[in-house]
Amino acid sequence: MIFFINFAACYKMRSPESMEKKKILYVSQEIFPYLPESEMSEISRYLPQGIQERGKEIRTFMPRYGCVNERRNQLHEVIRLSGMNLVINDTDHPLIIKVASIQSARMQVYFIDNEDYFQRKCVLTDPEGNEFPDNDERAVFFARGVLETVIKLRWAPDIIHCHGWLTSLIPLYIKKYYYHNPLFKHSKLVYSVYNDDFVNTLNPKFGEKLMIDGIAPEDVEVLKDPTFVNVSKLAINFSEGVIKATESINPEVEKYARESGKKYLGYQPKETYIDAYNAFYDQIF
Repeated sequence: MIFFINFAACYKMRSPESMEKKKILYVSQEIFPYLPESEMSEISRYLPQGIQERGKEIRTFMPRYGCVNERRNQLHEVIRLSGMNLVINDTDHPLIIKVASIQSARMQVYFIDNEDYFQRKCVLTDPEGNEFPDNDERAVFFARGVLETVIKLRWAPDIIHCHGWLTSLIPLYIKKYYYHNPLFKHSKLVYSVYNDDFVNTLNPKFGEKLMIDGIAPEDVEVLKDPTFVNVSKLAINFSEGVIKATESINPEVEKYARESGKKYLGYQPKETYIDAYNAFYDQIF
């Protein structure tokens, strides 16, 4: 006599819905509609929504520049996340966290704010187009502010996707300082390169100002000359994946990214980039 065993009845099958969603942290220097439309601000707006619609969990961060209209965009401070001080160049800077919702996308955007660095009514340059001399410190504050806030949220990202050079320190901080935190133990870094080159070299003491425990001088040796190219190289060095986010980027950075040995995704047009990025994440996990 032959007996047929119904294995499906013996074992509870694990459905896709029961599996834990992958978590993607998006950090961008600009997001539409809080800033005018650009390739970076549009990708940073629609990519998180598209990835969320494809079954992943997302969080999104940007700086709260003074030109972001708080009343129109209904920003409000998150008291439970604010109140920490970050020390940069031997000076304490209060970290203020604000949040707003994009209702149509069912997503929230967290804003990193500080009176010293982000209250001015411009983004990275003054009304005459001159780059702010403290953009290096603003990058340090923004990167550390994002990661400290994620810790307060107790939210463990599987992938941290950085957009724009102002986010370039996040891969370094994750790999050399925050890696000891269980929330970031398995986090992978993806860095998108845009045509957002700054013209003037950053403060020559940039490499000194960003130092915290765990970072060795050789880790930031490339920043002895803190040009846009070298800041980009630093981000690539500590990332698992690199994306060419705009059709034209700095040729030296593009060459470096292609030859870095990191997973690389070439430029993707509007029609395909969300699915292409989603598939790229799956290669990185």
